[in-house]
Amino acid sequence: MSPGVEVASPSTAFGKNESSLGLLNETEGCLDGWDFSTERYTSTVVTEWNLVCDEAWKAPFAASVYFFGALLGLLVSGHISDRFGRKHVFFVCMALQTICTVLQASSNSWAMYCIFYFFAGVGTISKYNAAFVLGSELLNKSTRVNFSTLGIGLFFALGCAFLPLFAFLIREWRMLLVALGSVGFLFIPLWWFIPESPRWLLSQGRVAEAEAIIRAAAQKNRLSAPAVIFRMEDCIRLTDNKGEHEKLYTIFDLFKATNMRIITIIMLIIWTVTLATFYGLSLSIPKMDGDPYLSCFMSGINEMVGYIIAWLATRYCSRRFALFGMMLSCGVLLLVVQFIPQEHSTLILALMMMGKMAVSAAFCFLYPYCLELFPTVVRQMGLGLATFSGNLGSLITPYILIIGAYNEHLPNILMGGLSVFAGLLSLLLPETRDTKLPEHMGEVRPLSCFCVKESSAQSQWENAGL
Repeated sequence: MSPGVEVASPSTAFGKNESSLGLLNETEGCLDGWDFSTERYTSTVVTEWNLVCDEAWKAPFAASVYFFGALLGLLVSGHISDRFGRKHVFFVCMALQTICTVLQASSNSWAMYCIFYFFAGVGTISKYNAAFVLGSELLNKSTRVNFSTLGIGLFFALGCAFLPLFAFLIREWRMLLVALGSVGFLFIPLWWFIPESPRWLLSQGRVAEAEAIIRAAAQKNRLSAPAVIFRMEDCIRLTDNKGEHEKLYTIFDLFKATNMRIITIIMLIIWTVTLATFYGLSLSIPKMDGDPYLSCFMSGINEMVGYIIAWLATRYCSRRFALFGMMLSCGVLLLVVQFIPQEHSTLILALMMMGKMAVSAAFCFLYPYCLELFPTVVRQMGLGLATFSGNLGSLITPYILIIGAYNEHLPNILMGGLSVFAGLLSLLLPETRDTKLPEHMGEVRPLSCFCVKESSAQSQWENAGL
């Protein structure tokens, strides 16, 4: 059963009629319909199309359809964004999500509902990634930290915390979808206020357009832009790299150079473990009083605390060691839980909540770290692939929890062990705190390994940027 249905009781006993003819027993499905409880929800997708008993599989399958739409969007949007710009992808994906969500409310069949749900999934996460990259590339390194943690993560968690309020006030699923989807129309006027990413324009060799955006931003902030924004050597470097600007990058470019390939693989592993653990804990932690509204609200508050921790870490800590500390803390807490007697349920719950807080911080922290690791020419492609990998991690979460039927300690041991492993891997990643965002493949920082030495050229570009 999907969220939105509390109790379904058939009009006949147990929903089935049994008759005996000698040794033959026949089972007949309910012929008189179903009576659903409306104590908590007025109507849901499940009650709309009677997705119970033999049809019960359709409810979770609809969620899977949305998930696969999100995966497709992550694979495609990153490439399109790196090719055609962040702004266009953001608004196209916003329009796709908004229109499909509103059209979902008009669905007259479960199949029609799933089709719109799929395309809404394509737009949702793709829009989120495009907005994240666009905002981060518009800002300098100090403001970028605030935007990528408090500006994105904290308000995302705040939205999750207030979502149950909408669901509590609007308990009819069609009206709830219209209300939530219509928010997207508020973004239409922003097309004339949000500029394209100057970094992306520079990566394409469009220096004049990037300079115009910077001068306009300076004027709006009542600042005086320098007479020369981009020095002659910057323009020469862009001209020398013209072939790189015109090159059509693909996802395979993330795996060609050894350094970029290892960074990409490590990030894919960390993202997979982080989201698998995040969703695993979300499903494992008991719901407070069985109330889904309160449970959803408290989950949002828990994530908000984790995101504040991530913000503090990005401001004052090394990137590598901060991520290591978050994943190690989560892993150790989950492993310690196994040694606590079951009668101390409150302590167990507290430790698991702390573990989720730590992995929530890591989840938020991964976004700005990804931005600083991948160069502009493949930045959203790299972030999209990493997010794609993370969502695949959420796919394996149910299987991790299923093994708890054989041994109740195994899920936490597995998630805890993987978290510690991911934390150790993070120590191999380059340190990017207080460094310039890389623009091209040649500016990717080397791994933090004793056998790899940073060239003097890389030291020069590191200290020359924002």
